[in-house]
Amino acid sequence: MNRMILCIGACAAAALSIGACSDMSHRDRDTVAGAAIGGIAGSALTGGSVGGTVGGAVVGGVVGNQVGRDDRYH
Repeated sequence: MNRMILCIGACAAAALSIGACSDMSHRDRDTVAGAAIGGIAGSALTGGSVGGTVGGAVVGGVVGNQVGRDDRYH
């Protein structure tokens, strides 16, 4: 239980630090936000396992990247 709380706290701190990245593009911010949310969700769903956290972050980052895509330039 303590490990899960620590992991969720670390993920929350990482998510809150996104505000410091004001020079990032919209797509970059969406990618980072997706990775943070995915990491938290992966950790919660797998009981705090490292594989679940990393897997969730990867999937969330890909989803965030695609959501942040700006089709005006393609």
